Amino acid sequence: MKIRSMVLSAAALGTVGALVAAAPAPASAPRTAAVHGAARVMFAYAPDGDVIRFSVDADSAPYTRPVTIEGTPLPGTSVDAKGKVTVYHKRSVDGGVGTSEAEVDCLITGDGVATVTAIVTKSNVGTVGNRIGISVQDGRHGAPDRLGFSWGTANLNPGGATALAPVGTCMAPAPFTTVTEGGFKVASAPLPPLRN
Repeated sequence: MKIRSMVLSAAALGTVGALVAAAPAPASAPRTAAVHGAARVMFAYAPDGDVIRFSVDADSAPYTRPVTIEGTPLPGTSVDAKGKVTVYHKRSVDGGVGTSEAEVDCLITGDGVATVTAIVTKSNVGTVGNRIGISVQDGRHGAPDRLGFSWGTANLNPGGATALAPVGTCMAPAPFTTVTEGGFKVASAPLPPLRN
């Protein structure tokens, strides 16, 4: 009788276990996009002795930057973001140092790659109020991280003018430099739902 009762108890436990396994998993919090890190990069068009560093701390903050488009006020966009970008470039030719800080306004991610734009708030080499674009690739399988920046190789005005064209939100070139020290972590996330 004792053995039969143990068998029945084991069978009951098995049934409970199957029911628990079949129950839907609790809903997890929606993922949000982010990119964080700091790194030194090797830029093909800078002298070997130059030190170029970027730090990027950007977090998705959908619908937090209200805008008006064609007279219609909107709560912002799905790719609104917050955070900070800093750029440091020490030139080997003369020892001069260029620095800039910028406030993140847009972030979009996909499969380990992030594109960030930010408005320059402080700089000794750039124009305060201009938007800059940064792209980051989180290296995989031992590959190094990579980074691109809007003023490095592209974004010239049409017709050969030397001035840079304006950068749109979440616009940046492909990540064309290689990280040589430090690194970045990209948290990819789907675009959030649209809002009216």
